[in-house]
Amino acid sequence: MNKIVARFIDGRIVKGATADFVPTKDRFHVSVAMAPAGSKAVEIETKDLKALFFVKDFTGDLRHTEQKAFDPSHPSVGRRIRVAFKDGEVLVGTTHGYQPGRPGFFLVPADAGSNIERCYVVSGSTQEIAFL
Repeated sequence: MNKIVARFIDGRIVKGATADFVPTKDRFHVSVAMAPAGSKAVEIETKDLKALFFVKDFTGDLRHTEQKAFDPSHPSVGRRIRVAFKDGEVLVGTTHGYQPGRPGFFLVPADAGSNIERCYVVSGSTQEIAFL
């Protein structure tokens, strides 16, 4: 099971765990965190998402400020990329799988201290994608 935070285009957020997210599939299921015992998993359609964040934990460190630059002491693997979402959020990281025209791609944040381990970016929710 992967801990995830699903952020929707409309601003909704669902936190939980998934075992069946596959980028090439249209939907997946999330066992919602803090749901009553015996609750049914929620079905999510990937097209409704801004991004799917695979996280270390659901709270993160509220004092941590996400760095938008690469640390020279931590060599990066993959192509460096900057993603600007339509809602104004910006992510900086590396990717192995971005290709224009694909529905999405994975990004690993540049900030080694981030609570985000990796993120699946839904291409349709972006305003600009640029290699650095």
